[in-house]
Amino acid sequence: MANSHTAQTSETSWPVFRSLRAYRPSDLPGDLIAGLTLAAIAIPEQMATARLGGFAPQIGFLAFVAGSLGFALLGGNRFLSAGADSTITPIFAGGLALLAASTSPHYLPLAMALALLVGLFLILSGLFRLGGIANLLSTPVTVGFLAGIALHILVSQIPGVLGLPSPDGPMLERIAVLALEAPKANAYTLGIGLGVFAIVTASEALSAKIPGALIGLIAATIAVIAGSLESKGVKVVGSVPATWPTPSLPDIDPEQWAKLVPLSLLIAIVVMVQTSAVTRAFPSEPGKPADVDRDFLGVGAGSVVAGLFGAFPVNSSPPRTGIVAETGGRTQASGLVAATIVLVLSVFGGTLLKHVPNAALGGVLLFVGLRIIRFRQIVLIFRESLPEFFLVIATAAAIIVLPIEQGVAIGIGLSLLHGIWSSTRARLVVFERVPGTTIWWPTSPHISGERIPGVLVVGLQAPLSFLNASTFHTDLFHMLHASKPHLLVLEAASTPEIDFTAAQLLLDLFTECRKLGITVAIARLESLRAQDAFERFGLYDVLPRDHIFRSVDEAVKELGQPAANSSP
Repeated sequence: MANSHTAQTSETSWPVFRSLRAYRPSDLPGDLIAGLTLAAIAIPEQMATARLGGFAPQIGFLAFVAGSLGFALLGGNRFLSAGADSTITPIFAGGLALLAASTSPHYLPLAMALALLVGLFLILSGLFRLGGIANLLSTPVTVGFLAGIALHILVSQIPGVLGLPSPDGPMLERIAVLALEAPKANAYTLGIGLGVFAIVTASEALSAKIPGALIGLIAATIAVIAGSLESKGVKVVGSVPATWPTPSLPDIDPEQWAKLVPLSLLIAIVVMVQTSAVTRAFPSEPGKPADVDRDFLGVGAGSVVAGLFGAFPVNSSPPRTGIVAETGGRTQASGLVAATIVLVLSVFGGTLLKHVPNAALGGVLLFVGLRIIRFRQIVLIFRESLPEFFLVIATAAAIIVLPIEQGVAIGIGLSLLHGIWSSTRARLVVFERVPGTTIWWPTSPHISGERIPGVLVVGLQAPLSFLNASTFHTDLFHMLHASKPHLLVLEAASTPEIDFTAAQLLLDLFTECRKLGITVAIARLESLRAQDAFERFGLYDVLPRDHIFRSVDEAVKELGQPAANSSP
C-alpha cells in the first residue's frame, strides 16, 4: 500500500508524468509538424550561437537537446523552447574568457561547471518561488541591455563575415580596427555572409515559419562546394566529430568553482528575466496566470543536463517558442521531436556540416543581433520619458564600454536604482469627495471635488518604507500645520507594505497628532501585509482598532464632527 502511495505521489510531483497521462493522440500531428519546423530553425541557430561562445557546433546541438529534455521533465509551459541562446552566450563567454581562452582545454569544463551552477540557482529559485526576481530589470534597462548585447554580437561576427581576423581589446578599439580593415574584406566571404543575412531577413518578413537560416546555410554550403570557394579564402566549419553524449562532471579546481559563482548568479538572473517574459508572452492556457516558478525549474533542469553532457548554460528562446505556438505545437513533445532530430544530426551527420562556411553562421548572427534591438521601444521611451531614455543609453553604454559581465551587473544595479528612485519620488496625495457621492478621489484638475472643513484626507500611492518614510512624515506635518484639521484620514488602499522604519515614524505621527488634538483614522487598509505590519509593529497600541475603516466616507461620518473628536 505504501509503495502504491509513493508511486502515485511521484506521478503527481513530476510534471512529465502528468503530461504523459494527459497526452492525447490528437496532439501528435501538431507536435510533429511543430517539431520538424523547430528543428529546421534550431539547427543553424544553435550552430551559430555555439560559435558565438567559442564552442564547436556540436556543443550547440547538445545544449539544445539538453534544454529541450530538461524543460520537458520539469517545465510547465507547453510551447517554451530552451537551448543555446544569443542573449546569455556573449555574457558568459566574456566571463569565461577571464579564466581560460576559448581554445584552451579548460574552457569547456568551465562552461559545464557554469551550466551546473546556473541550473542549480534556477531550480532553487523555482522551488522557493522567487519569480519576483525576474522584475529586477525595468523595461528601459532591459532595452538598453539588449542593445548592448546586440552590439557585442554584431562586432564579434563582422570579422567572420568580412573574412578578417578578429581584433582583440576593448569594444571601441575593436570597432575602430574593423573600420580600418574593412577594405581588405574577402569578397566571396562577404557575399556569403550578406547573402545569408538577406535570405533570413526576407524569410522572416514573409513568415516566421520559413526556416530562412537553414535555407541560407544550405545555399551557402552548395555555393562553397560548387565554386571551390575554400581555395579562395572562404573558411568553413570543417569536420564535426560524431560523438554520442555521455554524462560526466567537469574536472576543475574548487577555486575555479568559487570564481564561477558570481557569473552564474548574473546569468541566472538574466535567464529568469527572459524566461518570465517568454512564459507570459506565450501562456499555455490563455486567461490563466503563467506559472513562472515552474518554468524556472524546467530551464534550470535544462542547464543541469547541459552541464552533465558537455555543454553550456541554456535559456528560453522567444522566437523559437513563438514558432512552436504558431505551427500548431500542442505539448512539449514538439521540443522532444526537434531535439531527437538535432541529436541524430549531431551523432551521424557531422560530414553534412563539413563545408558550411563560417560567414553563413555569421550572417545568421547578424540577423539575430539586429533583431534583439528594440528600435520601436527605444523611440517610444525617447518620446514619452526622456529620463528613462537616458537609462537606456547608460545601460547600453556600460555593456559596450566595460567588460560585458560587469556591464550587465551595472545594468541590474541601474534598474534597482531606478526602482529606488521611483519609490523616493512618491508624494502625498490629497483626496477630495466627488460631489453627490460617497467616493473620495485624488485631487485632479479634471474632477471638481469638494473638501469638508476640518477634515484632511491624504494617501501615499506606494509602499511606505525607509525610502520615503521621512519625506512622508515631513510633508504630512507641513500639511497638518497649514490646514489645522481636527480629523486626519490616511487612505491606505495604495500602500501595500509598511516596513520597520516607516512603522516607527507612524508611531511618532500618531503620538504627535494626539498632542495636537488631531484625531487619526485609517481607511481602506486592504493589504494583508500592511495589516500584519500594524500588528507586528504595535501600531494598534497607539491607534485604536475602531479607528480603522473600510472607506473614507465611513471614517468621516464617524469621526468628522469636531464634537465627536476624541484622542486616539
